[in-house]
Amino acid sequence: HVQLVESGGGSVQPGESLKLTCKTSDFIFNVCQMHWYRQAPGKERELVSTIFAGGATTYADSVKGRFTISRFNRANELYLQMNSLETEDTAAYYCAADCVGWAQGSYWGQGTQVTVS
Repeated sequence: HVQLVESGGGSVQPGESLKLTCKTSDFIFNVCQMHWYRQAPGKERELVSTIFAGGATTYADSVKGRFTISRFNRANELYLQMNSLETEDTAAYYCAADCVGWAQGSYWGQGTQVTVS
């Protein structure tokens, strides 16, 4: 069973930065695509960024150039560095994994709140 635990959310002013961390179960990065999603009140959940098992990354247009997804395999941690935050980035942010092989399945963390105001 894969576990995902987010941390690092908080309240900041526009233009400031935050770094989210997702602590994962051991050894999942080789078999899972890792995602950051967000959901603002009254809006649908949005895919923010993905890092594939091979290391390739993708970003939503709304965060390109401002957010960076990365991982540290030995620490079993996934990150989302968020710079130049805007009020529109206010949302609950979720770590998610789509996995194959021994970890087959889709998994979600509990979310962490980011408020920019």
